[in-house]
Amino acid sequence: MFIGEFTHSVDDKGRLAVPIKFRGALAQGVVITKGLDGCLFLYTKEEWEKVAEKINAMPVSQSNARAFSRLMLGGAMDSVPDKQGRVNLPKYLMAYAGIKSSVIVAGLVNRLEIWDSKVWQEYKAKTEKDAEKMAEELFI
Repeated sequence: MFIGEFTHSVDDKGRLAVPIKFRGALAQGVVITKGLDGCLFLYTKEEWEKVAEKINAMPVSQSNARAFSRLMLGGAMDSVPDKQGRVNLPKYLMAYAGIKSSVIVAGLVNRLEIWDSKVWQEYKAKTEKDAEKMAEELFI
């Protein structure tokens, strides 16, 4: 289970050191793709297979399903962490998420989200401001 928030940096070659507590779970490989709200999603290979199956089951006849499929599947890149626990972030994914060098890696149970630090702080401030309203609407 991935939980927690970690500050890291991406080097000039696009390598991100995965937080130490997650490295064991990611050693067999990861899939990084375009996420939602301006971040990247990072999945274990096993979890990615579940996600990909759900996306693939969506009706190709619906334009929103095709668009979401293209976003998530077409933008995906697999990677295997190196000996230092680093994964490569392709330039097109870094550009999508606005990642420069400082990032936040947030654990969300079945995936990691990778955010540009500035974008994360802005998103987090807005979300925290609306937390009570969201809780009232989402929790029964």
